[in-house]
Amino acid sequence: MNSAPFPSFPLPHDLDAGHAAFLLDFDGTLVDIAPSPGEVRVAPGLRAALTTLRDRCGGALAIVTGRPIEQIDHFLPGVAEAVCGEHGVAIRRHPAAAIERADVAAFPQNWLDAAEHALKTWPGTMLERKNAGVVLHYRAAPDAGAALREMAENWLAGQSTFELHPAKMAWEIRPAGIDKGHAVQAVMQAPPFAGRRPVFVGDDVTDEDGIRAARALGGAGFRIPEDFPDAAAFRAWLTDLAARPRWGG
Repeated sequence: MNSAPFPSFPLPHDLDAGHAAFLLDFDGTLVDIAPSPGEVRVAPGLRAALTTLRDRCGGALAIVTGRPIEQIDHFLPGVAEAVCGEHGVAIRRHPAAAIERADVAAFPQNWLDAAEHALKTWPGTMLERKNAGVVLHYRAAPDAGAALREMAENWLAGQSTFELHPAKMAWEIRPAGIDKGHAVQAVMQAPPFAGRRPVFVGDDVTDEDGIRAARALGGAGFRIPEDFPDAAAFRAWLTDLAARPRWGG
């Protein structure tokens, strides 16, 4: 792949490092999906490629993820200029900035208690707690997926504060009205992102909001596997792009 001019999913021909901003999902995009969130592995060379790309784009590199910001700091320390966590519930615009948190309702304790109790009855399921929501994972127990969805839908019936979102072998409950599109728009308002054209890459249904927002701002949006076969192919493309002496134009 590194020897090819560009794969079949190029950046816009007029988009170069002086005008691009990269906003990238983490799980399934920069790293392969793992059995549990804590088991992901950062591929050798990824940190260096991201750092090179960030520097070439004047610092305009952000990670936009469903994870809390602290987890990105653990896996990619000192790499991204900005990090948007929990789909934009939390945003840190640069490494020294305070984390901005959306004014959202606390996740109901009775839902959390019910989830912890219910998941004990389905071996292989897992509850991932976030600051403003939860994820019900069933990758190791695929037969539990429908039951978990029904349980979550019953909680959410008759209210509009929280929403249920599908993810890869998981159901996520998070605050309504906040998504990765919201995160992209927020990050692009301030330097070093302001005035640039965003390139958003993700792999999940939750990334479609970010893709739409990037395109609406005059940039580009790609999704794995429609545009890249898998995360490994995207990493190879990203590494190749970072190393090129010139691209765009």
